Amino acid sequence: MAEIGKGVTAGKLASNMQKRLTRAQEKVLQKLGKADETRDVVFEEMVANFNKQMLEGSKLQKDMKAYVAAVKTMHDASRRLQDCLADMYEPEWFGKEEMDAMAEDTDTQWLDYHQNISDTSVASIDTYLAHFPDIKARIAKRERKMVDFDSARHHFASLQKGKKKDEAKIAKAEEELGRAQKIFEELNVELQDELPALWDSRVGVYVNTFQSLAGHQEKFHREMGKLSQNLNDIMTKLEEQRQLKKDGAAAGKTGDTAKSEEANHSESASSPPKQSEATNGSGAELPPGFLYKVKAIHEYAATDGDELELKIGDVVLVVAFDNPDEQDDGWLMGVQESVWMQNKEISAKGVFPENFTQRV
Repeated sequence: MAEIGKGVTAGKLASNMQKRLTRAQEKVLQKLGKADETRDVVFEEMVANFNKQMLEGSKLQKDMKAYVAAVKTMHDASRRLQDCLADMYEPEWFGKEEMDAMAEDTDTQWLDYHQNISDTSVASIDTYLAHFPDIKARIAKRERKMVDFDSARHHFASLQKGKKKDEAKIAKAEEELGRAQKIFEELNVELQDELPALWDSRVGVYVNTFQSLAGHQEKFHREMGKLSQNLNDIMTKLEEQRQLKKDGAAAGKTGDTAKSEEANHSESASSPPKQSEATNGSGAELPPGFLYKVKAIHEYAATDGDELELKIGDVVLVVAFDNPDEQDDGWLMGVQESVWMQNKEISAKGVFPENFTQRV
């Protein structure tokens, strides 16, 4: 007999086609109500649970892999940030060696965390979901074998009810019915044992997965918290180092100034004082609570009734807030110098963003 494909003969192909045709005919008859259908409500509920379980497991697998990918992204970002800090950190600054060691420890913590959740949580879900394709295929096979069983049952019954009974055909039909029933029931019994066990296993899988994840998260954040505290301590010491240098430089400058004043004391004492030039607005009356002046370097359009409109070049007299608690970070209170000089009206004051101005 000629071969159609590897391991498939023409006879086998014809047999498969005949089975598909018989199943299709049986399904049509069942839908039309002309043939009864084997139903198992309990098993159908098991299949519904299986489909729900497989959908939830697939979503968990997808989201867990997305989480692991995000951890990898955060690791890369952390490494770049640590490298940037190491490049900027000058050798003479406090804690240079500690800073380099801390960068290595941080990288190690990220590596361990990523590897641990990949090896435990993700691997656990992958193993769990590996059972589903085979069971899904056997559920589909059971469905086909159930149709074969119904078809053989109906065929046997029709031969028995016929007016002209052919004992040979009846015997063959009975044999086919027994074979179809055996195959169907074997699959049915296996799945009725496996599906409830698989359904119950989901709780254990979820517990193991998230307990493992929580454990690795707790360890990672604990160790990273220690490293963050070390970084904060180094930065505090660096600021203290900078402040000491600044104070030392200021003290030296003060000493030089004192010596200069002492050297020029006789000249200063004998020379009449020079009249200082009046500064801009120094002789004018200033508004209550005046602090200093600023000049607008950007235009600002007021968006509320208590805000001040600014144009580039406007000079504003900054005054203190009546209630300091009302001052928001980055905002000042003031009155346009031109308005004040003309009207001496403090009610024209308003708030404006500090970063749109510069002090003069």
